[in-house]
Amino acid sequence: QGCVSGPAHTEQFKKTNPSLFIRQLQPYSPVRLSNSPGIQMDANLQSMHVGAVMRKVKSRTWKKQRYFRLQDDCATIWYKSKKAGNAHSTFSISDVEAIREGHQSEVLLSIAGEFPADRCFTLVFRGRRNNLDLVAESAEEAQSWVKGMRKLIESLENMDEQEKLDQWISDWFKKADKNGDGRMNFKEVRDLLKMMNMDMNEDHAHRLFTKADKSQSGTLEDDEFVLFYKMLTQREEVNKIFQEYSSDGQTLSLRDLEEFLREGQLEQERVQEHAMELIERYEPSDTAKTRQAMTIDGFLMYLLSSEGSVFKPAMQQLYQDMSQPLCHYFISSSHNTYLMGDQFRGSSSVEAYIRALKRGCRCVEVDSWDGPNGEPVVYHGHTFTSKILFRDVITVIGNYAFKTSQYPVILSIENHCSVEQQRTMALHLTRILGDKLLRNTLEGKAYSGLPSPEDLKGKILLKGKKIGGLEESLSGVVEDSLAAEVSDEDDAAEIDEENDIKSKQRLSKELSDCVVYCKSVRFNSFKHSSVHSKFYEISSFTESKAKKHIKDAGAEFVHHNARQLTRVYPNGIRTDSSNFNPQEMWNAGCQIVALNVQTASTEMDLNDGLFSQNGRCGYVLKPAFMRSMEKQFDPDHPETQDGYRPVKLAVEVISGQQLPKVNLKEGSIVDPLVRLEIHGVLKDQAKQETRYIDNNGFNPVWRETLKFTIHVPELALVRFVVEDHDKTSKNDFIGQYTLPFSCIQQGYRHIHLLSKDGTSIPPSSLFVHIRIKEGT
Repeated sequence: QGCVSGPAHTEQFKKTNPSLFIRQLQPYSPVRLSNSPGIQMDANLQSMHVGAVMRKVKSRTWKKQRYFRLQDDCATIWYKSKKAGNAHSTFSISDVEAIREGHQSEVLLSIAGEFPADRCFTLVFRGRRNNLDLVAESAEEAQSWVKGMRKLIESLENMDEQEKLDQWISDWFKKADKNGDGRMNFKEVRDLLKMMNMDMNEDHAHRLFTKADKSQSGTLEDDEFVLFYKMLTQREEVNKIFQEYSSDGQTLSLRDLEEFLREGQLEQERVQEHAMELIERYEPSDTAKTRQAMTIDGFLMYLLSSEGSVFKPAMQQLYQDMSQPLCHYFISSSHNTYLMGDQFRGSSSVEAYIRALKRGCRCVEVDSWDGPNGEPVVYHGHTFTSKILFRDVITVIGNYAFKTSQYPVILSIENHCSVEQQRTMALHLTRILGDKLLRNTLEGKAYSGLPSPEDLKGKILLKGKKIGGLEESLSGVVEDSLAAEVSDEDDAAEIDEENDIKSKQRLSKELSDCVVYCKSVRFNSFKHSSVHSKFYEISSFTESKAKKHIKDAGAEFVHHNARQLTRVYPNGIRTDSSNFNPQEMWNAGCQIVALNVQTASTEMDLNDGLFSQNGRCGYVLKPAFMRSMEKQFDPDHPETQDGYRPVKLAVEVISGQQLPKVNLKEGSIVDPLVRLEIHGVLKDQAKQETRYIDNNGFNPVWRETLKFTIHVPELALVRFVVEDHDKTSKNDFIGQYTLPFSCIQQGYRHIHLLSKDGTSIPPSSLFVHIRIKEGT
């Protein structure tokens, strides 16, 4: 019951495509797994299943033919070079994040003159994997693949947890079925258990195998394998909870389920209504539904669903007040956005801007330098990083700024250009961005303070140097542009300051006029700012300068940030594009904490965790005590704050499910442990971990409780980390999940783990019980 109809289809293909059939590079092998998720076939998927020869393009000079074909499972693309003997590759549809049509990648733009846009498309992979740029033989063929891929991605995204699990079982079944006959003998099953990260007693595994082998053929096929898997994955810890609340031992009645929601899930509001909704939504048995009851299958499906996850569903939506001044929000921000790799030799690419904007960044950096033919270029100055055209960067920002979020995007311009090329920059900005570029103050907002994200929806703001201020702009009195000398900022300024040299450069009036609410100024002191600074002025600090200010005058820094914007960026010595801890800066209310988003790191996990709330719109409202000029908050002494109320967090780490294998050596199985980290004000920084479990990444059980006191819950992030214990060297990373403390749901919850680069790794999860209490 796979995706494709089988031999009849193959015969038809033989008649209509004889030459292609002879060249067909993979034998037909139908999926026999009966519960493989079905997808409605259409002409596009039929065409993809037949396969196509397309050009894989890596650069202007590297364009090679490859044969691509959708596998029978409708979950994998198989491809092969015509010359490479038996070598072939595959990738999973679940790895593909999006399809872009036409010349929408740097590589395809570079060959735009050679191949028309209607034959070109790009597969964008999750995480940090490179795109796959393809050119089809015809526009029709390109459309078949674009529409077919989109349908497959959509059907995967719409799967419930049970279907995802079925797909996962199906994938493992195919990996283990070495001879492709749709059956598995005991040796294949034993090997499969090792591949699945499970070191199981052989006698026990054989007993389950024999029990599942209903046909007594000595092999498992179809439903037999599913039965074997279900016996293997009995969730004893879930059964125990189910039995505890079930009055008849068979089902949870409506009253049982209400009791579970009150006592187990610590819910208090609309409990009866919620219990009825859960039965309706997750109970697979119609009989149980009519009796208003839930079976163990429905119970497990609810616990594995997004409602049963650790993140409060209501806080994943846009739930915050978006009408406050811009400086009252943390803003998802990127440093040296153009880089795909390190700061010294990494390649600059418009792709890096697309990725940053698609993941929710609302402040991106553009380092502009004089380029050939009067065209400014973007790259990391005085290094070997490659160069891209300023106008190409602005085009991409215009195209992608509001695909993920409608809230404003800030372009942080680091300007090293001559006056002539600055004029070209201003021309590109106004022509390419048009109405999206904010050129004037908003009506009624001229002198009253910064506008809100809501006021600025769909707008792009320039952060840079400005001749004079808003007041002069509004009165029309501005000094002559060429006479204005403007100090540069950011990395260059940091170097100049250290050498005690003040670099001066001239600014064009045209570029200056593009700056409205984000005028870059050099920081003097908090005292000076409180008297002289304007609300529309913004200062940038290196991480070390920001840290020093936080240490010397934390409460003053918080006050400063309640009034105007601050940007913090990595020290220049981080040539490897590593990141600093953003939490320290958020603790002082700094809004634009710019990280190297291209670098997978704990720091990026924290950034992703903070901005995973509020509809992932890139703006998170700061706590009330950080927005008020009346209140005094010192991140180093939170106990002095009005209304100081610490809370207690207790997390029982119960079990883990299908943890991925990290060591690829044959026979190697993980020894998992779970660490819980609290990131927040200095007083809250803490971590605790469970013991490690020997040789079981499949279904480890810990049942250990980790306890914390959290002094400023409004600023705290909680990070769950799973590692493979190693006695002789550093533990290997398995998975993690980070979320704001304020977004945690109490009760029995699943934590769906993410990989190092922040992508999901289903069905890997942790099962925990969480309790939060007020009190010191």
